[in-house]
Amino acid sequence: MKLSEKKCVPCEGGVAPFTEKQAKEYLSQVKNWELDGNHIEKTFRFEDFVQAMRFVNKVAEIAEQEDHHPDIKIKYNKVELELWTHSIKGLSENDFILAAKIDEIKI
Repeated sequence: MKLSEKKCVPCEGGVAPFTEKQAKEYLSQVKNWELDGNHIEKTFRFEDFVQAMRFVNKVAEIAEQEDHHPDIKIKYNKVELELWTHSIKGLSENDFILAAKIDEIKI
């Protein structure tokens, strides 16, 4: 099953974060996300601020549906997203599921 077809599972801690090897395996299933320690991140560029905000609003809708939320930084027409599972201070499958769903957003 594709990551974008999966559903995030609530994580309240008590499980180990992905190892670097696991993270790299999942990273190969998402488009142009980068591993940065215990986070994955990606920068999206748009024509203007309005398009960037449309994208952010779509990300917010998906994040609410999945109950898994990225850290978001907006710089005019550039949106930087950072994903990690805060309760385990590292990466889980949820981060890659959300990344895959974000990659499918059309503006």
